[in-house]
Amino acid sequence: MKKKFKKKTFVICGIILIALIALTIYFIKMINYHKTYEYKLLKLGFSKDEVTEVIKLRDETKDYILSTGYDKNIIPLIKEKYFIENNLKEYLTYYKENKVSTTDCVAIINVGANKEWYTDTKKTDINEGILMLTNKFYSLDASYNGENMATVSNRYSYGENQMVTPETFDAFLTMFNEAKKEGLTLIINSSFRSYEEQEEVYNSYKNSKGTKEADRIAARPGFSEHQTGLAIDIQTYGSQASTFEDFDEFKWLSENAYKYGFILRYPKDKEYLTGYEYESWHYRYVGVDVATYIQENNITFDEYYAYFIGGSDES
Repeated sequence: MKKKFKKKTFVICGIILIALIALTIYFIKMINYHKTYEYKLLKLGFSKDEVTEVIKLRDETKDYILSTGYDKNIIPLIKEKYFIENNLKEYLTYYKENKVSTTDCVAIINVGANKEWYTDTKKTDINEGILMLTNKFYSLDASYNGENMATVSNRYSYGENQMVTPETFDAFLTMFNEAKKEGLTLIINSSFRSYEEQEEVYNSYKNSKGTKEADRIAARPGFSEHQTGLAIDIQTYGSQASTFEDFDEFKWLSENAYKYGFILRYPKDKEYLTGYEYESWHYRYVGVDVATYIQENNITFDEYYAYFIGGSDES
């Protein structure tokens, strides 16, 4: 009888011990879970689906979100194709203060177009080669004169001493010949300009139209793409810069330039991102792969550079 009692007591104690261990493990898990980002975000008001998006971000970004409280704008911004995590705080601030779409908000912040042009400028990284960025925030030294420039003959250009980089010229020749097969003629009207030449161009506009207008239609010296040797202004017989888009050559370029590595650098309705008015004649060589991506995704080179080269390093 005593043995049965002892055995029963032993079993009961074992069950109680197991239960206590299970409860201890449960409470430890609950305590640890309460420390997780998932729990804190849910408590803050994010749904499970929203938490799934936020949890992908770095710890410091999640800490920032927790410190600011629930914000319904966070998820739409995170889901944007060109979202850069480092820019989240700026996205939120700009989006709340301006009536723009989340897509435009991300693009504007990525390229720095929320700032005044020619402020907070940086030096162009010429080591990027054909993908170097020159705009109203990235400048070249006055001494930069391209690399191994190729002279363009009068057969393909207006004026004397037109020059571009060899890679740009080779791509243009291929494009020129393909257009010629369709009875179209592409003529380089302007190409490489030195710092000093751009200074003359800019000052001419500045003296006649004022600084504000000069900045809208021309680059300040050092900030011009023409100084890279990768940019060309294209015209054709009978066209002028202001009328080029009315010619078949422009229509052909709109559909085919990317196949040869060229992009329309300052497209229509993108002035708020590029800082320049629409220029149907200004093309930039970036290589076939990048030009194809830009064409297919309808973005500017500024946007491409910000996401894939200049601003996507989130290590």
